[in-house]
Amino acid sequence: MVNKADKNQARLKRHKRVRGKIQGTSSRPRMNVFRSRSNIYAQIIDDVKGTTLVSASSIEKDFKEYGGNKDAAKKVGQIIAKRALKKKIKDVVFDRGGYIFHGRVKELAEGAREGGLNF
Repeated sequence: MVNKADKNQARLKRHKRVRGKIQGTSSRPRMNVFRSRSNIYAQIIDDVKGTTLVSASSIEKDFKEYGGNKDAAKKVGQIIAKRALKKKIKDVVFDRGGYIFHGRVKELAEGAREGGLNF
């Protein structure tokens, strides 16, 4: 019998390992990325206080396009950068959530950088 490896379980293991090494502070919060099959989400989190400072996703009301492609990811990155700059957040720590820095995760990061975030 062949057992297929659970990809999400491996991702969660990678995410937990990375989270042991990085932490968001008040001066430099953590930008977390979660991608599902049809949407992408990003949050800027202060881990010391345990609060979400800014969030953006492709399931918001004003987001009209399909959320599961690179174009949508780039727009979400630009949206979160714009919202972060309004709250005077410029420097963040990027947390890719255990995903490979490729495809939609990379486009979200590039969109955030184009929007003015530093990481």
